[in-house]
Amino acid sequence: MSATERIEVVLPGKVEPEGLELRHGPVPEPGPGQVVVRMEATGVSFAEQQMRRGRYYDQPPFPFVPGYDVVGTVVTAAAGVEPSLVGKRVAALIKVGGWASHVVLDAADVVDVPEGISAAEAETAVVNGITAWQMLHRKACVRRGQTVLVHGANGGVGSMLVRLARAAGVHVIGTASARHHDTLRALDVTPIDYRTGDVPARVRELVPSGVDAVFDHVGGRSVLDSWQLLAPGGTLVSYGSAATRDSTGSKQWPVLKILGRVWLWNTLLNRRHAYFYNVWAGRALCKGRFRSRLRADLTQVFAALERGEISAAIAAEVPLARVAEALRLAESGTVSGKVVLTP
Repeated sequence: MSATERIEVVLPGKVEPEGLELRHGPVPEPGPGQVVVRMEATGVSFAEQQMRRGRYYDQPPFPFVPGYDVVGTVVTAAAGVEPSLVGKRVAALIKVGGWASHVVLDAADVVDVPEGISAAEAETAVVNGITAWQMLHRKACVRRGQTVLVHGANGGVGSMLVRLARAAGVHVIGTASARHHDTLRALDVTPIDYRTGDVPARVRELVPSGVDAVFDHVGGRSVLDSWQLLAPGGTLVSYGSAATRDSTGSKQWPVLKILGRVWLWNTLLNRRHAYFYNVWAGRALCKGRFRSRLRADLTQVFAALERGEISAAIAAEVPLARVAEALRLAESGTVSGKVVLTP
């Protein structure tokens, strides 16, 4: 690939991973207030798995370039943008567009990546790190000595939740298939096999009084069970509907049902709390505040990585040209952590 050529992965419609298309074109020019970033790492999130099925609740119309976040080096900056940005390694949360060799970003959306961590390590901490940090510290407001339940503790967000919670001195119970239990035990997590065990019964056995927080990406029946497992004063944070990934029908309905339950539970006079977490919440109302909070939280996660308080959970690094293989691997459920795409 030449310095003037751009490669991007296009999702043309509802296709199998092999239906993704590689397209070539010129490297774009930045518009006012923008920079061009040469991608060094992007990732495969659960969002892209839903998008290829047309199941992500606010995805753009087909065709589009997926890629929820990106890490790379600024190669060009528009007039009026701080010139010192050129040559810096940065990260950004973007929802779509990251699966490309070069990405145009608003300069206000990029966050510096510390020199002490690699691009792939940083990639695991962008959407996953922001999501985990904000759910732990802005929604559940966890405290040292508490106990939380993390569903899908081996996944991208789940593995980051586990690491950040343990770094905060929080005890963690994590659901995962048996193949991931040794990894979880090494992180001082108590594992539960969601495939063969009765998760609610096992959690009640471990913590009869209930857990202080549950982080639930599963949706469906799991949300009801998660609510019942809370201790007085506990917090449920729902952030997805993985159980309906392969369903047909409305892609908004599973989320709307969760939102309805959250509203109902919070109107009841009890001491428990429920949230449906959306990483983009508040952006439309106050973009400046949203950017400031995102920058502060991602900087915290990067600092924890740099200090060695948490480790990066990289499931695999796969070249962008082999994106179908990367997506298959991420969807397989056999890996722990995040599948990272590289140039």
